[in-house]
Amino acid sequence: MLVGKKAPEFEIEAYDPVKDDFTTVKLSDYKGKFLVLLFYPADFTFV
Repeated sequence: MLVGKKAPEFEIEAYDPVKDDFTTVKLSDYKGKFLVLLFYPADFTFV
């Protein structure tokens, strides 16, 4: 993806360390806010 290009809408399950539980996150939850998306495959896995 290129800087400044819009990301496609998505919904994903993510780990919330504050709640110590998994939660569902949607891109639309951050509409109107600045957001940086980072994807690290296999990072923070419980293997």
